[in-house]
Amino acid sequence: MHLQDRHVILASVGADIIHTKGMEIMRQMLSLLVSTVLAMLAAPVFADTTDVRTQSFVEVTKHGAHCADDKNCMNRYHYAIPPIARAKPGQLIRYETRDALDSNLNVNSQPKDVLAVDLNLVHPITGPVYIEGAQRGDVLAVTLIDVEPDEYGYTTVVPGFGFLRDLYPKPYIANWQINRLEAVSNEIPGVRIPMNAFMGTVGTLPGKPEVQAWLARETQLGAAGGIALPPQPTGAQPAKVCGPGGSHPGECLRTIPPRENGGNMDIKQMVVGTTLLLPCYIDGCGLFVGDVHYAQGDGEVAGTAIEIGAKVTVRTEIRKGMASMMKSGPHFEGGSQIKALEPDRFYATIGYPIKQAGTDLPYTTYLDSAKLTPLSNLSEDLTAAARASLVEMIDWLVKTKGYTRQQAYVITSVACDLRIGNLVDLPNYAVSTICPLEIFED
Repeated sequence: MHLQDRHVILASVGADIIHTKGMEIMRQMLSLLVSTVLAMLAAPVFADTTDVRTQSFVEVTKHGAHCADDKNCMNRYHYAIPPIARAKPGQLIRYETRDALDSNLNVNSQPKDVLAVDLNLVHPITGPVYIEGAQRGDVLAVTLIDVEPDEYGYTTVVPGFGFLRDLYPKPYIANWQINRLEAVSNEIPGVRIPMNAFMGTVGTLPGKPEVQAWLARETQLGAAGGIALPPQPTGAQPAKVCGPGGSHPGECLRTIPPRENGGNMDIKQMVVGTTLLLPCYIDGCGLFVGDVHYAQGDGEVAGTAIEIGAKVTVRTEIRKGMASMMKSGPHFEGGSQIKALEPDRFYATIGYPIKQAGTDLPYTTYLDSAKLTPLSNLSEDLTAAARASLVEMIDWLVKTKGYTRQQAYVITSVACDLRIGNLVDLPNYAVSTICPLEIFED
């Protein structure tokens, strides 16, 4: 072969090799580009950390102006009330709740507006939620994660209701302007109440045996002259179960008294971070939440705290077969939350079971006891001791702070704590009323 021909052949082979390698490099580059694009399409796109989601939420929203307009609202207890949502243990459940009176009250409300409140509508509650895997006999552990308050709340004195109902027969209202730091009211000038929010009403639905037993004992108490609220279909929700013409109008329990299932316990220590332990009476438990309090004194003596609507976030856990430990009511647990509730500075009054001879206290009149009326000293009576201590605290607020008696009554209800001193020093048990001084601007 001629030398020139060999050079031509070698050049041609070299060109083929270069072309082949170039094509391979291009294929590799194209493959890498496609892989990169596909990876970018498959990966989530984050604007910032706000868009990162690590929690699973079940949202239980409210609809309409009042409980009657809302398929997610109830104001009675019965095992036949169907669940309105389902949640797994560990999921976060966010309940949107209404104020305790299901009211039209606002920042301009006056005492006369309190008289228009329909007490048949107390308490509007969001739920029930079915907790998957929970069965009768279990305990449902409910940890309060967060409370997002509405911007308005109120404290009312309702005639015929409250611890000192015989001394405060006229209506009254304090309207509170609220944020996550504090609540202030034009009706209670010079006072700032810090936020210590909690679920005033939270619990599980009773089963059939519980409904029958609780109705029987409350009927017996009412027949004896005690205060017991029988089923009332008027205004009851859900109407298909508890209202007139509903499936169980004569069995649906009122929400005002707390019972073994929890309910309207109004315990101020159950703040964010604590865990409430509730017995389960039906499969799924039927967890409900409502009646949120922005702040409250131990005793809630005027009948209301700072009542608000709110968004409440909880997390649940099932403790299998533990309900047998709870015979008289729920339990709850926590850490340093109780310390944070204690005042930095305080003034306290002490009361004993001492009264004016010839008078009866409203809490004992149903006993119809000829022995009690002439006595000026009762034996082992915590209620009378609490009353004496509270009246002294109201006197102190009137005389030293310049408030009216109704203003002072509201202050004790939202900020002052009634504490048991002794249960052994016969006959005079002692109760203290502790008022935190840091709530006063002066």
